Amino acid sequence: MIVALIDSGLGMLPTAARLRQARPELDLVLMMDPDNAPWGPKPDGWVVDRVVGTAQHAVELGAEVVVLPCNTASVTALSHVRAALGDTIPVVGTVPAIKPAAAVSDRIAIWATAATTASAYQGRLIEQFASHRTVTSVACHGLADSIDRGDVRGIGAAIAAAVAATPTNVDSIVLGCTHYPLVSAEIVSQLPSGITMFDSAEAVANQTVRRVDEVGSSGSGTGRVSVWLSGIEGGLPASAQRYREGQLLLDGAGAHRL
Repeated sequence: MIVALIDSGLGMLPTAARLRQARPELDLVLMMDPDNAPWGPKPDGWVVDRVVGTAQHAVELGAEVVVLPCNTASVTALSHVRAALGDTIPVVGTVPAIKPAAAVSDRIAIWATAATTASAYQGRLIEQFASHRTVTSVACHGLADSIDRGDVRGIGAAIAAAVAATPTNVDSIVLGCTHYPLVSAEIVSQLPSGITMFDSAEAVANQTVRRVDEVGSSGSGTGRVSVWLSGIEGGLPASAQRYREGQLLLDGAGAHRL
């Protein structure tokens, strides 16, 4: 079975790597858009057109399940993609892990891009799931872009700035951008001990596996990973190889190491 993942950059890698671990026989199509990344600052209509068009291309390539492991794509275009693809193609979106964090934590920091931090969507999630908690929203300027570039110095500087903006007494941090789990070790190294990290990659991967099982395709797949860059077939960007998730997708034999 072919599963397509759509994001402007490397934010899909944590979810894709978990899928690779859970179902190594799946054929994964990673559809990135480096020519137009990041999507967050783009107008909503532009994002809808881009994501819907990419999803339709994925179905033309044989995708039977489509995943949007990207907050911008999910917030802006999820309903449009579902309408465009119809009932026969499951579409899995992403929601920041505010609900599970609020279930166990009193003081929460949500790290996200500037666009997501300022969005009404994140505000609604906080009101819905964490209104009884103390929540601090932290805009992590430049972190996602630095991750896409594999810019070690930029990543360190962006994390340090986010740590400085985070109250020292928080119990947990929600990684509200799908890029951020790629540098979770670097984040943890700059934080006080005892802080719990939450991200959405595992939940999205698990939901994708459930939808794969519901589709019940007779073809098990070969475990092939293909990459499309702004509509042209290519390979994983060199920066992806900096991260263990990128290495995992390049080397299926290492799936057990995740």
